[in-house]
Amino acid sequence: MARVAHVNNVFFNAEKCIMKNVAIIQADMDSVPLPGKVLRDVNGMTVLDRVVRRVQRCQFVDQVVVATSDLPIDLPIVDHCRDFGYQIYAGDQLDVLSRYVQTAKTFQADRIVRIAADCPLIDSGVIDQVVIKLENDSFLDYASNFFPKRCYPHGMDVEAFSLQTLLLVDSLARAKPERQRVTEPIYQTPSLYRIGSVQPRNDHSHLRWVVDTAEDLRLVNLIYRHFGHQRFGWRQIVDAYQSNPHWLSTNQPIIQKKVA
Repeated sequence: MARVAHVNNVFFNAEKCIMKNVAIIQADMDSVPLPGKVLRDVNGMTVLDRVVRRVQRCQFVDQVVVATSDLPIDLPIVDHCRDFGYQIYAGDQLDVLSRYVQTAKTFQADRIVRIAADCPLIDSGVIDQVVIKLENDSFLDYASNFFPKRCYPHGMDVEAFSLQTLLLVDSLARAKPERQRVTEPIYQTPSLYRIGSVQPRNDHSHLRWVVDTAEDLRLVNLIYRHFGHQRFGWRQIVDAYQSNPHWLSTNQPIIQKKVA
């Protein structure tokens, strides 16, 4: 009997998924203004551990890989992944696009799910929705939950695209900023790609759950301590703000980065 999964009112026949979906988590130690943020503590685990374990809960991700650089500064990430049994690829520090291409080829990915290592509240259900969006529409090249409009909180960002799309971006991206930001050419020239979007009913883009600063890290720790486990989703966090209004001011002054 075919296994049929139900994700937020989307029915999906898993036996049709014959292509390999690989989640690539981009992780680097050299971050400003919070160096080494991916190995900072979040209620007993590192930020990276939280991300990896939440992505591992996805139904439609076949493999999870951490992609870092081959420079000595990122050796702690490589060692940490090896100690915990995570799949790891170390590539070019500045040419992150090349790093993604080589990671995808090394792990024989047909589709790539792009996740940032500084998003320890990433929701596996949201990731699955974006993957399903890409898989159910055979005409799409790319799907995300923040482009062309963001309604999810910052820190819920998910992108999914085919290997062919990644290779096309790689062939077109020439400038250094494009190759550092991987999918920026898609935002800059959306007419070249068939793009799908996944959005919640309400706009929660004022919430910031990404870890870029000490204030961000403090908020994430507060949220994890509130729940006391890892099995909560993003909607439960939104609901928890009702009884924890001080969360809003914890990292409120932070200026959000633009997509493009």
